[in-house]
Amino acid sequence: MKFLDQAKIFIRSGNGGPGAVSFRREAHVPFGGPDGGDGGRGGNVVARCVGGLNTLIDYRYQQHFKAPSGRPGAGQNRAGLSGEDIEMRLPVGTQILTEDGHTVLADLTEEGQEFVLARGGLGGKGNAFFKSSTNRAPRKSQPGTSGTEFWVWLRLKLIADAGLLGLPNAGKSTFLSAVSAARPKIADYPFTTLHPNLGVVGVDGHEFVIADIPGLIRGAHEGAGIGHRFLGHVERCRVLLHLIDCTQSDPIEAYHIIRDELAAYDEGLAAKKEVIVLSKADAAPADYIDDLKEALGAEGAHSVMQMSSVTGAGVTDVLRALYAIITADIEAELAEGREDEPWSP
Repeated sequence: MKFLDQAKIFIRSGNGGPGAVSFRREAHVPFGGPDGGDGGRGGNVVARCVGGLNTLIDYRYQQHFKAPSGRPGAGQNRAGLSGEDIEMRLPVGTQILTEDGHTVLADLTEEGQEFVLARGGLGGKGNAFFKSSTNRAPRKSQPGTSGTEFWVWLRLKLIADAGLLGLPNAGKSTFLSAVSAARPKIADYPFTTLHPNLGVVGVDGHEFVIADIPGLIRGAHEGAGIGHRFLGHVERCRVLLHLIDCTQSDPIEAYHIIRDELAAYDEGLAAKKEVIVLSKADAAPADYIDDLKEALGAEGAHSVMQMSSVTGAGVTDVLRALYAIITADIEAELAEGREDEPWSP
C-alpha cells in the first residue's frame, strides 16, 4: 500500500428537506385542518478514527464527500426521512485543517474518536406546525436549511514512541530493518527512503514503535529536499533517535544541521528528549570515535552512544536507552493524570 500523508478533499453536508403543505381530507370531514409534516434533516459528514490504517492513499482517488439531503415532509403529518450520514475512515494521528492549512479543526489521536465535520441542514416545518387559534388553515411551510460545503486538508502525523532522524545515508533504514520486521528500501545514495516507515521494536521483552523519517537536509524547514514534509511526523514522538554517520566528512556539522532544522521548524520539537548515536561504528577506528564523542559533547550533545547496525554492536544498548526514556515519559503522564483526578478516600 502506498503512503500518503496529506490530501485535500471537498465535503458537503445534506440540505434539510422542505416541509409539506397539506390538509386532512376524509369523507364527512370537509375541513380537517392542516396535516403537512416536517422535512427530514440533511446528512452529516463525520470523520471517524479507526485502527489498521497508516496512510491517506484512499483520499487521493476519492476527493468529494457529499451527504444526501433530507426528504420532504408529506401529508398525514408524515415527516421526511433524514439523509444518511457520510463517514470518513481516517487513520490514528490524522489532523483535519481548514483550506488555508493553518487552523486545526480536529486532531484524531485515539481509535474510535469521532468528529462531525459538517452538520446537515435542518428540515423545514410543515403547515401543521403553523396552525394557531387565529390561523386554523395555514398555507405556508418552511424550506429546509442548506447544508455546508468547504474544502479541508487531511494531514497524517504518525504516532510512534521514537522518531529516527539523521541526514540522508545516516543508517536509519538499516537500523530499522535490523531491529524490527520493517523492510525499508536500503541503498548507498541519498533519499532512499521516500516516506516514513514504522517498525515495532523489541528489547528485554518489551516493545515500542519507532518511525524512520526520511532524511533531512539544510533548509528542510523551508522546503528544501524532501524532509520538510515529514518533520510533522516526529511531533508526537516521545523521544528522538538522532543518528550521525561517523564515516562522513564532518559529523559535527551533520549534528548541527539536524538540530538547527528541528529548532527552525518548532521549538517544542527541538526540546524533545534525544538519544544521539554514532552509526556505522564498525567502519571507524575506536580512538576516532572517542574523539568524536568528546567533540560532540563540547557542542552540547550529551551521552553520545555508538553502534553498528550491521554487526549489532551497541544496538541493544541504544534500544534500552530509548525504552527507558519512553517508560519514564509514560509514567510521568500517568502521574499527572492521577494528580488531576479528585481525591476520594
